[in-house]
Amino acid sequence: MASSVAEGGTSEAQTGKNSKKAKDRADEPELLTVPDGWKEPAFTKDDNPRGLLEESSFATLFPKYREAYLKECWSLVEKALGELHIKASLDLIEGSITVCTTKKTFDPYAIVRARDLIKLLARSVPFEQDDMACDIIKIGTLVRNRERFVKRRQRLIGPKGSTLKALELLTNCYVMVQGNTVSALGPFNGLKEVRKVVMDTMKNIHPIYNIKTLMIKRELTRDPELRAQSWERFLPKFRHKNLSKRKEPKKTSAKKEYTPFPPPQPESKVDKELATGEFFLRESVKRRKKMEEIKVKQAEALTKKQEERNKAFIPPKEKPLMKKSVKATEAKLDIQAIKDKVKKARTKKLGAPPVNPSASSSSATDKKKKKKGKIKG
Repeated sequence: MASSVAEGGTSEAQTGKNSKKAKDRADEPELLTVPDGWKEPAFTKDDNPRGLLEESSFATLFPKYREAYLKECWSLVEKALGELHIKASLDLIEGSITVCTTKKTFDPYAIVRARDLIKLLARSVPFEQDDMACDIIKIGTLVRNRERFVKRRQRLIGPKGSTLKALELLTNCYVMVQGNTVSALGPFNGLKEVRKVVMDTMKNIHPIYNIKTLMIKRELTRDPELRAQSWERFLPKFRHKNLSKRKEPKKTSAKKEYTPFPPPQPESKVDKELATGEFFLRESVKRRKKMEEIKVKQAEALTKKQEERNKAFIPPKEKPLMKKSVKATEAKLDIQAIKDKVKKARTKKLGAPPVNPSASSSSATDKKKKKKGKIKG
């Protein structure tokens, strides 16, 4: 009985836990959504009335060509940092900018914002005072080959800066590619996407693939029904086209069978003469034999040259002008038909029309009548 009661108690406790988990899952999308128009409350002096106990400072170097721009906008920088009670100093001799906290500074995060500001100014980013976050991505050490690094950096910028402009519009961030760093300024979600695109580009993944996914995500966020659903079915999947099989070479050389013994040495001239027996002949006989071989070779060469010369005097085969009629040779002459034609030609007068008995009789009567009429007249 006690065991059955204990089992029942455990089962009820498990069902209670499962129901709580189900409720938490149902409330997750509601908790993740941020109400429209909500802003984080500002950090005031009342939150930290005592101020900071110790002084913090940061410094950064800037290149020589940024000196003229920093002189122009330095008054604006001092005004913006003065509101946060942070002191800024510009050293043109050493080429450095320094920011440090004062006794009036109450916001501990203000010095971090000032540090990011001077870093951006040193990296050719124009001065923009806004409550936005920034991210400086170092890309100089990601690719070893310098030429490959320059090509991938140019791929991130795109033709006439079109790829970088599309990335700025999709992430609502200001992106600046300068030297070995990429500086981005904007909201946190946009900075996260910018870092992903930059790192993938340096890993030889074209930025157009990530830009396509960002465009699809922007369209999906407009639909409130799809906000709590998974977007994997909508997003494109770009796979690497790595060939599983290696390309076979055109010329293949068959491997020879391995033999532990070295190849035999080629026979020398003396060995060949010993094998044929020429080594034991006299020098006069050897000379005579060589001369005979030379004469035979000369005779063969002369015959070949003579044949080539005689080829020019051989006339080419001429084609017949008229083709022989096959029908004339095959057809047999009919002598009897020719005789009949000759007989008919003899009976007929040359130039006279063919004889018709009815027509001839009628013409004769007409002639007689005409003669009688003339006599009577």
